[in-house]
Amino acid sequence: MNTISACFFLMTKPMAYKYISFSIAITFISFIVGMVINAILKKTSLYNKLSDLNFIKNDKWNKWVGVGIVRWIVLNTPFKFLNQKLKATERTGLRKLRDEMTSSEIDHLIGFIFVAIFALLKFYKSEWLFGITIMMVNAVMNLYPSLLQQQNKRKIDRVLKYFGDQTAR
Repeated sequence: MNTISACFFLMTKPMAYKYISFSIAITFISFIVGMVINAILKKTSLYNKLSDLNFIKNDKWNKWVGVGIVRWIVLNTPFKFLNQKLKATERTGLRKLRDEMTSSEIDHLIGFIFVAIFALLKFYKSEWLFGITIMMVNAVMNLYPSLLQQQNKRKIDRVLKYFGDQTAR
């Protein structure tokens, strides 16, 4: 048994409930923080730079880190009802869909950074298990959705390029 799993095994139920419930709560708050900060960023030149972020450029790496699992969860659970703007209906809507994906991706990245600050504070206070719990929930709820949006944007860019869309990046 490795050190991290041993630490989680030794957690008491009240401690586990506290850590997990705080992590989920702060992550949901981060969604609102991400949307507010993103709305402000859209009015700056920095937003255009952020819109072309691509942390993992290779689809094999995306599969290896588990982005496909998150994709399945989003498509086959109630999470599919969260952002109804992210639906493709026809080719002419792909540019708009890509812009919506970019906005969602940046929302999640801002949220990830927001929650990571809380985890860093827990690490600073030597509350390692609490910090790890926060980061695990944060990765699942903010980082992976952002990586999924980046993967989807790459697919849209390939389609737009194939059909000769002049605005494709």
